[in-house]
Amino acid sequence: MASDQTLASRITRDALISVFLYSLPILALLLWCQLTGETPWNDGPPKDISHALPAAFQFAEPVFRNFKSWGLPVFILLLGVAEFALGLYDNKWTKNEKTLDLVCFFAPKLLIPPTIAFFSLQILPYLLPDYKGVFAWVPFWCGLFIIAVADDLTQYWYHRLHHQVPFMWRFHRTHHSAPYMGMAMASRQNFIYTIFFSQTYLTATLTYLGLGLPALFVTVIKSLITTTAHSSIPWDKPFYKYRVLHPVAWVLERLISTPATHHAHHADSNDDGIGHYKGNFGNMFFIWDVIFGTGIITRQYPASFGIKFYKEEEWYAQFLWPIFKSKKEGSELAADGPEVGDAIDVAPQPELARA
Repeated sequence: MASDQTLASRITRDALISVFLYSLPILALLLWCQLTGETPWNDGPPKDISHALPAAFQFAEPVFRNFKSWGLPVFILLLGVAEFALGLYDNKWTKNEKTLDLVCFFAPKLLIPPTIAFFSLQILPYLLPDYKGVFAWVPFWCGLFIIAVADDLTQYWYHRLHHQVPFMWRFHRTHHSAPYMGMAMASRQNFIYTIFFSQTYLTATLTYLGLGLPALFVTVIKSLITTTAHSSIPWDKPFYKYRVLHPVAWVLERLISTPATHHAHHADSNDDGIGHYKGNFGNMFFIWDVIFGTGIITRQYPASFGIKFYKEEEWYAQFLWPIFKSKKEGSELAADGPEVGDAIDVAPQPELARA
């Protein structure tokens, strides 16, 4: 009971801090309006936000659009080929793991876009009939700020709660069951976890309201960061190795997710001082973990990944639990499985460490 109260107290405190963080982009926008004396919302119909795209970003728009449509899958494929060529999966990609990873990669791409399109084209005009493009006047830089905070902070909470609430953990467990890191498992998620990705609908709503171009840029940047943070190629190692790069590393590892910080989140143990599956929840930004005290930084990489009580459950049970249950005895995804879950950690978090 005391543990539940401590957890509730921490979540309440951090939720109040989050309200302030969500408000920062709006406060920045109001300050800009105050300093410039501009009130674009009174200047007639909203402008297309592409007209407000800074010249320095205009050349990048087609690049970002192409990357979002076909560039990212090609990038993931090439990175995955490189990982296999380097032998980084260590023969852990069994038939069951392979099937699960491939289904999780392709199925959402076939099913979720139509869902989002229906939400954007049918539901939003019904719910907000007079608000399409209402925020198209917002400056591009502020749109980036709004989308980045709204999207990634929401995902931080979605992710964190799936670790701290036992029932919710089962929907996220699939992503942590892989005994390896890499492109093969980066999109490995239970389908229900994916379809209720709250920030997906939040971003779609903000796009409908006129922030489509900033959303495009944030989506592409976030995809690159989260994809490479899951990669088994430790691209951040040079920043730790060479002293001249240490200042850059200090900023980088506290700002965004890197292989070292995110691999720690996928470790199968917290006992070695490197793994930290009860924290390091950040997706694009690691700074949320810094603010809420849920992160550690060691500049080291775990020796093993996954979950200790993994039963190698059938791919369909991991992808579609609770619609399909596992037949593995003792599995928490079985019909009568124990509620093990990711044990709730309510002890004070360790301070951010630096190797």
